[in-house]
Amino acid sequence: MRRNGKTERDLLRFEREIWDSGLITVAGIDEAGRGPLAGPVVAAAVVFEPGNVPDGMRDSKEISPGRRQKLFEVICRNAVSVGIGIVSEKVIDRINILRATRLAMVKATKSLKCTPQFCLVDGFVMSDSLPRQKAIIDGDKLSASVAAASIIAKVTRDRIMIEQDAVYPAYGFASHKGYGTKMHIKQLRRYGPCKLHRLTFHPVKLMAGRERTWERKKSGLAG
Repeated sequence: MRRNGKTERDLLRFEREIWDSGLITVAGIDEAGRGPLAGPVVAAAVVFEPGNVPDGMRDSKEISPGRRQKLFEVICRNAVSVGIGIVSEKVIDRINILRATRLAMVKATKSLKCTPQFCLVDGFVMSDSLPRQKAIIDGDKLSASVAAASIIAKVTRDRIMIEQDAVYPAYGFASHKGYGTKMHIKQLRRYGPCKLHRLTFHPVKLMAGRERTWERKKSGLAG
């Protein structure tokens, strides 16, 4: 496929191979939020009907927030089913981020209205107990279904962090979504971790003894 003189990847190659084998219900699965210092990890599963895959599916990191919001709505309108799985920062601290990510993916898959016959998963296999699946490195760049899942997961998690910004205004969650930006680290050092922070992550772990210090400094939250 060529566009503007450049060769584009066939983003339905994996899906088409599976559809052609007789398996129709194919779920693309991806996550958002493995790296941040605060907030949950969110996974999404998206199933499209063959012949009804919207144009414009791309890795969520490669498109603007406004475009992601529009594609989120397009995906929800056109998909056979969309599933979302959320695992909190407390569970992340208890079982580690890799296991929490796999758990979020399993939750997303099980929340689909239909049972997928095959799963295309970004990065790694979710669980040996789930349907047939294929792990695709950089799957959000190679599969339209996985790219759609990355958009759903990213938008969902961003919305959560924007909501939490109103609860914990000292940290600027609406702007950085919990990632370790200079501004976030500065506020973390000033106030210590809040309930949304992952206490097993550096540099949060170094400040865990100051958990909820911000509650004693509410008078300075607006500054």
